[in-house]
Amino acid sequence: MLRVKDGDLDKMGLLFERYNRPLFAFFYHMTHKPDASEDLVQNVFYRMLKYKHTFTGDGEFRTWMYHLGRNALNDWVKKNRSFNFYDVSEVADYVGGGTLADEQLERQQDKDFLHQAMGELSPEYREVLILSRFQEMKYDEIAKVLNINEGLVKVRVHRALGELKKRFFTNERR
Repeated sequence: MLRVKDGDLDKMGLLFERYNRPLFAFFYHMTHKPDASEDLVQNVFYRMLKYKHTFTGDGEFRTWMYHLGRNALNDWVKKNRSFNFYDVSEVADYVGGGTLADEQLERQQDKDFLHQAMGELSPEYREVLILSRFQEMKYDEIAKVLNINEGLVKVRVHRALGELKKRFFTNERR
C-alpha cells in the first residue's frame, strides 16, 4: 500500500488479488447478499485509492483495510434502512432420499440455523465473530479495526459466542 501511496497504482491489482476474497467473505457474512458484498468490496478498493494518504504504514495494512470496510458497510446499511441482517437461503431439494440425503439435509439445516442465529445477533457481536472466527484476525488487530481496547474485544467475543450458542439451539428446536 505504501507503493500505491507513492503513485505506483499497478500495485493496487496485487492488493486486490490478495484481499478481495477475505473482504467479500466479511461482507457476505455480515449481509448474506452476494451482490451487495461484491459492491462493497469494490467500494473499499475505491476508498483505498481515495484515502491512500491516510495509510501511514505504522499499523498493519489489513487493519486499515477492514476499518475502511466497516465504514463502507455502515454507509451501505444507512442507505438500505430496510435491510434485514437475517436472510437465510432456502434449503435445497434433495433427491433420492436415503441416509446420504438425510445427512446432507441435516448439515444444510444446521448451516441455516447457524446463519439465522448469526443474523439475530447484534451487529457488534456478529462483527467480532466474523473478524475473529472467519477472518482469523487476532484480538489486537480487531481492537484496532473497531477502535476499542483488546479486553473489550475479548469480552464481546465471549458474549457473542454465548449468545450465538443460545440462539442456535433455540432455532434448532423450532
